[in-house]
Amino acid sequence: MKTAGIICEYNPFHLGHAAHIENTRLLLGGDVGIVCVMSPNFVQRGDFAVFNKHARAKMAVLMGADLVLELPVPYALSSAEGFSMGGVYILDKLGVCDYISFSSESGNIDSLSNAARVASSDEFQKNVRLWLKKGVSYAAAQQKAAYAILGADASVFSTPNNVLGIEYIKAVRELSSNLEPVTMKRVGGEHDSDTGFSASAVRARLKSENRPPVSLLPESSVFVCEEEIRLGRGPVFMENAEQAVLSRLRAIDDFSSFLGVSDGLEQRFLRLAKSESTIEAVLRGTKSKRFVMSRLRRILMCAVLGITKDYTKHPPPYIRVLAASGAGIGILKSMRKKAELPIITKPASVYKLGGCAEKMFKLEADATDFYNLAYRKPTERTGGTEWRTSPVIVR
Repeated sequence: MKTAGIICEYNPFHLGHAAHIENTRLLLGGDVGIVCVMSPNFVQRGDFAVFNKHARAKMAVLMGADLVLELPVPYALSSAEGFSMGGVYILDKLGVCDYISFSSESGNIDSLSNAARVASSDEFQKNVRLWLKKGVSYAAAQQKAAYAILGADASVFSTPNNVLGIEYIKAVRELSSNLEPVTMKRVGGEHDSDTGFSASAVRARLKSENRPPVSLLPESSVFVCEEEIRLGRGPVFMENAEQAVLSRLRAIDDFSSFLGVSDGLEQRFLRLAKSESTIEAVLRGTKSKRFVMSRLRRILMCAVLGITKDYTKHPPPYIRVLAASGAGIGILKSMRKKAELPIITKPASVYKLGGCAEKMFKLEADATDFYNLAYRKPTERTGGTEWRTSPVIVR
């Protein structure tokens, strides 16, 4: 049986995600296994996930994923390049994946592969650095550098899912991986829009109505969302824990070591964290045309969670299982024979690994403890849950 990997966040799992899994099977064969590498309790936009990782992993398995693995939090809170490299590295080291599948605005793998080749070139990188010196954002510098080489074809760099796809392909090549990239055209609304199948539309409705929008979610996702709401664990938003976030920020005397910080941002964060009374004010005061808001939110969360640049100097040190179906358990058995990284199903087993693995897992456990402070029900805000939570098994 062939297996396809998907790098995802499922924040939360909506109809567009279900269509991606279904279309992957239509493209590669109905019996293809689906292994997802998913962001944990914090996501790449620099925010709390709207529901915890085990709930989101359960949604995915109920809707056709076979196995859901964790992307450790430092990679989840990295740039598109770091996020992609972390996810592709895990998929590559599983020993069972044949493909990496992703949706894109383009839907054209040849176009994206050519863009990835260009983005890896010395000429492209030189042009990016030149534009950065002129004070534009990294995304704008990429687009301008691409236009200088590709002309009108540089439009492929202008949309977020295309950019992630380009980064996935780059990572596959840099790792000399045998993964074969496949893509299909993105279903539904634009990324981060308020219509269609966008996750932001679902989160907005959850925030305003405190109930899952039935028209935008599969029935299984609705069931899990309602269960988490009933238990007082969601939906989760950063403002739920605003005082805790500001408290940690004000205790920091040097921001320079945190992941993503450069170009004087450490001084801006230091000044504003000490003086402002809301997270929004800190971010708004730090914002400039050079620094996009998603990058600033990621830096803020890395500072709050103590994620320094050292954490991403090395690749992910283990494979963490969050959820599995019956077929996923079969894939997991194959992984145990072929994987090039240790596999964690029981949290306490990380102590036997020691070193970078133990350090990374403890960071994840601390991040989960902080995430839990944003739960609606006080009795759910307990610590140590990372060490007590086993993978979700759906048979």
